[in-house]
Amino acid sequence: MNELQLPSIDYGALAPTLIMLGAALLGVLVEAFVPRRHRHLVQLSLALLAVLAALTFVVLGADDRLITIGGAIAVDGPTLFLQGAILVLAAMALLLIGDRTVERGGYFVAQAAVTAESAEDRRQAEAQNGTTEVYPLTTFAIGGMLIFVAANDLLTMFIALEVFSLPLYLLCALARRRRLLSQEAAMKYFLLGAYASAFFLFGVALIYGFTAGTPGRPAGVDFATVNAAVAESPASPVLLFGGMALLSIGLLFKAAAAPFHVWTPDVYQGAPTPVTGFMAACTKVAAFGALLRVFHVAFDGARWDFTPVLGVVAVLTMLIGAVLAVTQTDIKRLLAYSSIANAGYLLVGVLAPNSEGISGTMFYLVAYGFSVLAAFAVVTLVRDADGEATHLSRWAGLGRRSPFYAGVFTFILLAFAGIPLTSGFMSKVAVFGPALDGGQAWLVIAGVLTSMVLAFPYLRVVVLMWLSEPGESTPTVTVPGGLTSAALMIGVIATLVLGVVPGPLLDLTTGAAEFVR
Repeated sequence: MNELQLPSIDYGALAPTLIMLGAALLGVLVEAFVPRRHRHLVQLSLALLAVLAALTFVVLGADDRLITIGGAIAVDGPTLFLQGAILVLAAMALLLIGDRTVERGGYFVAQAAVTAESAEDRRQAEAQNGTTEVYPLTTFAIGGMLIFVAANDLLTMFIALEVFSLPLYLLCALARRRRLLSQEAAMKYFLLGAYASAFFLFGVALIYGFTAGTPGRPAGVDFATVNAAVAESPASPVLLFGGMALLSIGLLFKAAAAPFHVWTPDVYQGAPTPVTGFMAACTKVAAFGALLRVFHVAFDGARWDFTPVLGVVAVLTMLIGAVLAVTQTDIKRLLAYSSIANAGYLLVGVLAPNSEGISGTMFYLVAYGFSVLAAFAVVTLVRDADGEATHLSRWAGLGRRSPFYAGVFTFILLAFAGIPLTSGFMSKVAVFGPALDGGQAWLVIAGVLTSMVLAFPYLRVVVLMWLSEPGESTPTVTVPGGLTSAALMIGVIATLVLGVVPGPLLDLTTGAAEFVR
């Protein structure tokens, strides 16, 4: 009788993920046993300490290059860099989520089960502290993202996708104000996300079938088996191309790439603004980390087949994001279409056939994450009696009312536009340069042209803030609390430093751009 061989597990390499998932479970127990009046401080402290502890283990394990848990998890340069990026950006997002001075009681509803727009709902919006279940939900999502960028087989990647998606669906529905809009956003995100997950899982099944005929190898969905099958399998390439297409749908949905972007504007507008920032920064890092690993490790041998198709997706994404951003009248929807266009620029880096494309993409993800979180931090501050004033007409003359915060937002918008001496400029150089060297000039041309179009809505907001007279409906800018101030300061300083002195981070991404196979 054969003895069962258990896979070896390197718990040190898995420590960041285990810490985040353990903190999420502890957060559930806190909800059950800690008195309500103490929960906010305990939960926020627990979440931030867990993120810092996980980040410490990422830094300590910076030299790890291994595959563990029977091939399910790969710990290498891209894994560690992207996990570090997710944790740093998640810490900023947690600062925004935990602030209760800008919005009295926090940005989240006190009791999610109360009927939206009812008298009880209006009472709790004015008087009660927000729910603290958001902290374990956020830490579960962070843990799932850490697994997602480290997954070395497609089933592990699918499980991680669900672990971080399900908490996000719930978080989107918990806005304190405009509850119906928030619930509508969560429902759209959930339904479309369920379809995208189904496409991904069906793609896994097709890829498994394709690997079944590989000489000398059992069928499997780990990336080494898939890579060998791409080179050697006698099975029909229809299975391979069908599987790649379906997997791509699931991943491009999370990345907010066209034509799988339709959820993005509604969800960004309806979700609580700190959650929107969390998704715009951390979910994008996770999605593109997975795309890099899937297409540079598993399907690297099929590059000639997928590059033209994903190139068309990248151009379409840039075009739709840039053109539709011009038509927006809501600042959160404008930032949503900006996020879509940036997904297109990131795809240019993913498709560059060299390691510089990988390092440039990782640099872009970090730089964009800092900037977009700072942008949403400013959005939380522009308020009136009904909450955030997100319609662009309300921002007219904001530079006269609050020149400091209007100046900060102007700087962030100029970074999004790719103006030199900002991180946005260096980000585009980091992804367009390798693409040009790799013979993808058509993608670079599309990127430059759409960047020029996308600059218009940014500059329109700048002109609106500074050159328009403030009206009676122009809202005030709330003085931020310590947590929001810290997040905003980190984002703005990072945007400036990465534009002026990008060398250290570029060197770090270059050294981390090699996958274990």
